[in-house]
Amino acid sequence: MTKSELIETISTKIDVPKKRAEDVVNAVFDSMKDALLEDERIEIRGFGSFSIREHRAKKGRNPRTGATVEVDEKKTVHFKAGKELRDRVDS
Repeated sequence: MTKSELIETISTKIDVPKKRAEDVVNAVFDSMKDALLEDERIEIRGFGSFSIREHRAKKGRNPRTGATVEVDEKKTVHFKAGKELRDRVDS
């Protein structure tokens, strides 16, 4: 599902204009981005949680040449599905 499909679905389900649904979706995503940029954890009960994971610097290998390369430390967004979502996907 794309963002525009999500906006369309919300607009239809709660019977609001698409522009209003778009404003709501954008507000939710902006709030989530802001929280993650502040290293805050986001938990949506029944759906899952988002958090920032830090990966330390390490030595890697170029698969084409086999040469050793330095991989810088980095942060990534991690999503863990909630129990209810996992159960519904498994069934």
